[in-house]
Amino acid sequence: MTMRTDDRGSGLAGILTLLAAFIGTAVVAGLIGAGLFMPTVGAAGATARTGVDFFDALPTEFEQSPLAQQSRILDAEGHVIATFYDENRIVVPLAKVSKTMQAAQIAIEDNRFREHGGIDPKGVVRAAVTNAKSGGSAQGASTLTQQFVKLTLQENALAAGDAAGAQAAVNKNFGRKIQEMKYAITLEKKMSKDQILEGYLNIAYYGDGAYGVETAARHYFSTTAAKLTLPQAALLAGLVQSPAPYDPRKHPKAALGRRNIVLSRML
Repeated sequence: MTMRTDDRGSGLAGILTLLAAFIGTAVVAGLIGAGLFMPTVGAAGATARTGVDFFDALPTEFEQSPLAQQSRILDAEGHVIATFYDENRIVVPLAKVSKTMQAAQIAIEDNRFREHGGIDPKGVVRAAVTNAKSGGSAQGASTLTQQFVKLTLQENALAAGDAAGAQAAVNKNFGRKIQEMKYAITLEKKMSKDQILEGYLNIAYYGDGAYGVETAARHYFSTTAAKLTLPQAALLAGLVQSPAPYDPRKHPKAALGRRNIVLSRML
């Protein structure tokens, strides 16, 4: 939701927002090793140095609990009698997710996923410019890796029965975002891009009770993630950002529009 402010002073507010975003981007994205440079002069330099010290002091250990999956009851001949679960999920390796689905998810969520090291400086600056012009927090800049971190922290908390921790994992505040960035950078050093993408596709929520791309493919199209077609993959990829408003069963026109956006991003 875009927040609007009174026109008086909005120019100054926009400039300050953009400046803060630039400094934050330089500190987080550049001074910790992404290769960007920001002159350490005056107040901006002091802010940057303080920011780097703060960032370096954040924890780096990132634990991943096993994902909740379906449990099945079989009869004596191995036939499924019943299926039960807390989260309806079937974990699959990336090799069993169609290349089209992989491309669709990357295109709509993080088109520079294969290029960055966990955070995307260009995306941060773009979001800062957009938000400054709009006068509010209208656009985010989370990479696919950052989203995977956030979802994993939430999943870990839920598995531990920690409702407050699950909420804290998705709270919109500066401190959480910086910690998320630190984890994302650390994760990119330990895991390959394919491993991160596999984790994301299995943990993401696709709406209507479907967790992970395999369950989503079966739920919406009675197929598997390996056999998703281009339009099917584009529709599923578009659900992750806001599953409820784009639910193809309840809001087919909105889902179609979102699917077309994904297709245009892929193109």
